[in-house]
Amino acid sequence: QVQLAESGGGLVQAGGSLRLSCAASGITFSNYRMGWFRQAPGKEREFVATINRSGDSTYYADSVKGRITISRDNAKNTVYLQMDDLKPEDTAIYYCASSSFSLITTTARGYDYWGQGTQVTVSS
Repeated sequence: QVQLAESGGGLVQAGGSLRLSCAASGITFSNYRMGWFRQAPGKEREFVATINRSGDSTYYADSVKGRITISRDNAKNTVYLQMDDLKPEDTAIYYCASSSFSLITTTARGYDYWGQGTQVTVSS
């Protein structure tokens, strides 16, 4: 059974930092591109960042570029999202997801498995 379990969310003041983790099980982790998406109240789920299978290529949404870094540790079956200089507009539920596509995929339908999400709240 495939499981993606996010952790690390919480409440932080604007300008602060959080590091999200997503631990995968039930898949051969290194065979999957990984991505992070987020969904704010009343909004559609949006792409945040993605990383390729080996971890040497990343791609970000313009809204987070320069503030957020995606990384992975294939030995630990874990993908991370380091978020710095957080803004109130970053408040959302953050989801990790795995994709069998090798190319950059920024749409939700390009991802096969999803975690349950972790809440990030940024206060002003």
